[in-house]
Parts: sequence; structure tokens; C-alpha cells
Amino acid sequence: MSKCTWCLGTPEYEKYHDEEWGVPSFDDRHLFEMLILEGAQAGLSWSTILHRRHGYRAAYRDFDPEVVAAFSDSDVERLLQDPGIIRNRAKVRASVSNAQAFLEVAEEFGSFSSYQWRFVEGKPLQNEFKCLQDVPAETPESVAMSKDLRQRGFKFVGPTIVYAHMQSVGMVNDHVTDCPRHGQVRAMASKL
Repeated sequence: MSKCTWCLGTPEYEKYHDEEWGVPSFDDRHLFEMLILEGAQAGLSWSTILHRRHGYRAAYRDFDPEVVAAFSDSDVERLLQDPGIIRNRAKVRASVSNAQAFLEVAEEFGSFSSYQWRFVEGKPLQNEFKCLQDVPAETPESVAMSKDLRQRGFKFVGPTIVYAHMQSVGMVNDHVTDCPRHGQVRAMASKL
């Protein structure tokens, strides 16, 4: 058995694949982190974002959505000077407005997790892709979630970004079937 080929190349990338990608997460802070990081990735490689993850955690106060939602214009300017993150004004501003929308959704549904997981009926979707080329860039579920997020005021949440988010937080198991993690993640999902 061999790992998903996309993770090969750096120890950081393999560690993310081996320990986090595809693992079902119901923790709102982690969901917020991954939503912000996936939005920051738009137009870039995931390895670029992973390399800066510690910088993001420091700049975004360990991804506390209440703190980020309260960021002022001066905080935005501070972030735009921070070399530890992607310094894109639209993405930084979106992260603040997304934090505000995130809190509104969490209040409405009791948690952001409750809101998000309803798009897959509370259980991770188990895919059976044999090779990376078979994995779609978006699905009907990511299109529906993207549309709903945008109606709620979220930005940088197109269907492809949302699908990457769904993969990262284990709403779908897209490890290829030859990858040892495929069965491990499937086993985790069966216990939910």
C-alpha cells in the first residue's frame, strides 16, 4: 500500500496527511481554522499554507473566532505587515468578516459544527477513489454548502475551496483506496 501521492515531498505535508487530513472534526475552533486556511490557499498551493500555519496561529490568536471577529482596521493593517501569513488584503478582510459570520451561524445552530455537518447528514462520506485523478474538485454537497455560506456573508468559500475544507476536516474520506489512511479514516467514521 502507498500513501496518497499529493502528500509526498516534505515531512510537513506527510505529517498533515498522516495525522489530520480526512479525520472527522467537530471542534468549532479547528473548523474555523481550516475554513480560514482554505480561503487563504485560494490560488496557492496547500504546502504554502501549511508552511505558514504557525504564523497564522500566532497572527490569528490561535484561531479564536471571537477574537478575530473583533479585529479592527488597525488589526487588519497589522496582519498585512505580518510575513508569517499570506498578506492579501481581500483574504485578510474576508477572514475577519468570516469570523463574524461564523459566530452568527454558531449561535443559530448551537455550533458551527452542527451547521456544517448537516451537509453530509452528520456522517463522513466514504469515497472509493483509486487514484488522485478520480477525486473531484467539487461535489453537489460542496456546491450546496458554498451557496449557503455565501448567502450568510462568507467570502472565499467557492465550491472548490469548500470541498477542500470538507476533505481537510473529514466530512469526506478522499484518501485513495491504496492509502493506509483510507481504511483508518473509514474506521474512525464508523464509530461516529
